[in-house]
Amino acid sequence: MKARAIAYWTTTVLVAMPIGSGGVAQVAQYLSNPHGVVPELGYPMYFFAILGVWKSLGAIAILVPRFPRLKEWAYAGIFFDLTGAAASCAAVGGYGAYGFHVIAPLIIAGFTVASWALRPQSRTIGILFPAKSGGAA
Repeated sequence: MKARAIAYWTTTVLVAMPIGSGGVAQVAQYLSNPHGVVPELGYPMYFFAILGVWKSLGAIAILVPRFPRLKEWAYAGIFFDLTGAAASCAAVGGYGAYGFHVIAPLIIAGFTVASWALRPQSRTIGILFPAKSGGAA
């Protein structure tokens, strides 16, 4: 059980740190240039500001105790953000060295799934697949 807890916290930190710090950086970038466009992807800066706020809140949500439903939403949002980032970067040719901006979000998405799967019972809503009763329903 101790190994599972270590794996959970390791994967959770490997998700929360880049997501949270990236979110703060996106908001800071927006504040310095609110009318800009991200040239590589063509998205307006306000889009990244919105994502930055939600990423920062999502990182906090997966770290704090309790609030299991909020954690479910945070994990889903983080997963959607990361896979969407990989798809956006792949759509423009994976700018950067060796497609780093495509592969890195997918690796963190894998850590996100692992963190979600390794959560302790106190951080889950309930049983994913309830046992079926022996009687007819």
